[in-house]
Amino acid sequence: MNAPHQGAPSFAGVSYGEAVERARKLVPALRSRAAAAEAARAMSAETIADLHASGLIRTLQPKRWGGMEFDYVAYVDFPMELSRGDASVGWNLANLQIHHWMLALYDERAQEEVWGADPEALIASGIAFPQGQGRKADGGFVIGGKWNFSSCVNIADWNMLAVTVKDGDKVVDHRMCLLHKSQYQVIDDWKVLGMRSTGSMTVTAKDVFVPEHKALCMYDTRGGDRFPGARSNANPAYQVSANPLLGHGIGACAVGNALGALDLTIDAVKQRSTNYTGAKMRDFQAVQLRIGAAASKIDAARLILRNDCIEAQELAARKLVPDTLKKLAMKRNLAFAVNLCTEAVDLLHAMAGANGIYEAYPLERIFRDAHSLAGHISFSFDTQASAWGLAALGGEVNNPTL
Repeated sequence: MNAPHQGAPSFAGVSYGEAVERARKLVPALRSRAAAAEAARAMSAETIADLHASGLIRTLQPKRWGGMEFDYVAYVDFPMELSRGDASVGWNLANLQIHHWMLALYDERAQEEVWGADPEALIASGIAFPQGQGRKADGGFVIGGKWNFSSCVNIADWNMLAVTVKDGDKVVDHRMCLLHKSQYQVIDDWKVLGMRSTGSMTVTAKDVFVPEHKALCMYDTRGGDRFPGARSNANPAYQVSANPLLGHGIGACAVGNALGALDLTIDAVKQRSTNYTGAKMRDFQAVQLRIGAAASKIDAARLILRNDCIEAQELAARKLVPDTLKKLAMKRNLAFAVNLCTEAVDLLHAMAGANGIYEAYPLERIFRDAHSLAGHISFSFDTQASAWGLAALGGEVNNPTL
């Protein structure tokens, strides 16, 4: 068993309930910091310190490295809670969580190189395989590329970069290559509509050699225990199929963001009268119906995402790998859930009336964040639902990492 780095705290004994309570207690502080974080285009030092001190970043890290090693559903629950305060913080937590989970799939030597030096290390990613190119070399791969949307790259010491490996013109492999920040460059181009403090900047690298043990083959992560780290990390939480579930944590940020909108709207309506008649807003049936509809959409989205994660781990515990149709259903479900949350935020934002256009009004940021995060390719219902529909109708789906 690996011992946590001397001086680094261990969270191996923290219960699930205690960890959830820690997340909930951070929400008021995150709300109070959100505007300043937006202006700075980065999470505050206080927030990063809170995430470390609470251990929330390490909820999916193996216990032998001092992590909590929770079930995979933690990837939904914790980003959702934090996103009630600030969706950008929830998004960053989701990324930092899942990259700990992914590192557990790598060869033990890669885990030792990162966690042996610092079990609290922060890891970013660039997930678009077409943006990275690689070729086989003696003992590993030589890679290069330009990856955008690399969330947390402004605070991370490591990055997992997606690479398509070719032999001539033929695609022969898909790898997630682990690079130290000294091996890539960051372009500060994250000047966007919403989700501004995620630091999702662009990364470039050229002719970097990556040894085999730091280049995870994505064909080994399609479910089961084929991945290099399986011998030391045997928990079924690490055996779920990666591709159909890697977006569920960031999808949970849409749920938390919508919950934040619901919280703020309910508080406002309880206290507010219309400017012209003095009537209580809460007594208008249209207001009641909008709040009820929004809450129903949010609850449905939360249950959809949690159910996929729970079912995936139950299958893994039974040594089963879901078939292609089931995997595509999970990707479809994710996009559907996020779209429900966007609809819920739109309903609630419309109720704010003229107040909703002011930057000082929190629902304005929540609205922008909802529509900004919804642009992620994983949340395109047209893309994900049509892929499932094609498979359900007997067509062939070409996705080698699925």
